Amino acid sequence: MALLKIVVRGKNFEVTNALKEWVEKKIGKLEKYFDNIEEAHVVLTVGRRGHRAEVTIPLDGIILRGEEETDDMYSSIDRVIAKIEKQIRKYKTRIDRKLKSKGLKDLAHHTSVVTEEPGEPKIVRTKKFDMKPMLVEEAVMQMNLIGHDFFVFHNAETEEISVVYQRKDGNYGLIEPEL
Repeated sequence: MALLKIVVRGKNFEVTNALKEWVEKKIGKLEKYFDNIEEAHVVLTVGRRGHRAEVTIPLDGIILRGEEETDDMYSSIDRVIAKIEKQIRKYKTRIDRKLKSKGLKDLAHHTSVVTEEPGEPKIVRTKKFDMKPMLVEEAVMQMNLIGHDFFVFHNAETEEISVVYQRKDGNYGLIEPEL
């Protein structure tokens, strides 16, 4: 079992030792599912609407991600861990198969861009990430694991960049380029 590195960051407040220990205890429970979890990133935010906990766990080839917001930080942490556990149980067979194939890590690199026009919508964040070829089914699974409603990927069948997305009717859509 690899040594688990847990990075806990607070936004708009100072993370107490008790809160950090709670996070470490809860994240530690996820190690029973995988023996290759090396790190987990946790962002705890106190805002107007409540207390939000965001957890991101990169594994080989996939990213587990969840966020929850309640009136209590401990409750938000408990709920986000429960959400990630539910994702893991739902996709456990596919995740195990994918991790055994040893894909690239999809770790995003963040940069900021500032525009000059005040009041105009601007690009405030850019994500860059390594893309490895994957099947459409894998892309749908990855999209669901990170909790997004779309996912950009390198389609292994067409060798093109494609997008899968969640439709309002609960089904999925696939966008493929036509040059």
